[in-house]
Amino acid sequence: MIDCQEALDRALDALLRHDPSLQALLAVAGRPAVRKREPGFEGLCAIVTGQQVSTASAAAIWSRVKARFDPLAPAVILAASDDDMRGCGLSTPKIKTMRAAAEAAASGSLPLDRLPELPADEAHAHLVTVKGIGPWTADIYLLFCIGHPDAFPAGDLALQEAVRVGYGLDARPDAAGLTAFAERWRPWRGAAAKLLWAYYSATRRRGDATPLAERQTPLPAKAAGRRRRA
Repeated sequence: MIDCQEALDRALDALLRHDPSLQALLAVAGRPAVRKREPGFEGLCAIVTGQQVSTASAAAIWSRVKARFDPLAPAVILAASDDDMRGCGLSTPKIKTMRAAAEAAASGSLPLDRLPELPADEAHAHLVTVKGIGPWTADIYLLFCIGHPDAFPAGDLALQEAVRVGYGLDARPDAAGLTAFAERWRPWRGAAAKLLWAYYSATRRRGDATPLAERQTPLPAKAAGRRRRA
């Protein structure tokens, strides 16, 4: 699991041996720092809370949730009133998702304690059975709460744009296209996601959109035919 900086560095080293073309992204991005939340029900609720709101808003809402519901456990959320939850700033869809996750965790249909032992795709499948938890939320939980080395949120727009720019593609891949593209990085897709996010941030800061193809870096065979035409 990628649960500390040393583990992330080891995963990145393994990824770069697996796909040396990513060295060019690393040269731009630098080594990403590990970011991790506590695993379990509380971590899942934190990710749900932060969906589709600004970082500042997410932090403010989460601080109210934590203050109001302590400990933040499935039984506590199931016993809470909608008014209590709305008073923290949670929207109706987020309340429903947190309640569905609490029900699933309490019944055992969502085995949060066992997810770290499962392959990424199997753990992902468990999470998305909960109403309101979609593919992106599932993979973000696997990456940032569990530290799964092979989780990959292909629906993330920043990852899609990082691949478009870095590999000189004519268009940004959609979730299905990026899922297929990322197969080359198994079993280190989680490390690839962290590197791609760092690359995306670095290129936005620098205004540097020069693709790998123009840096004279060899592309993987599947990407070679999709370089941006001059």
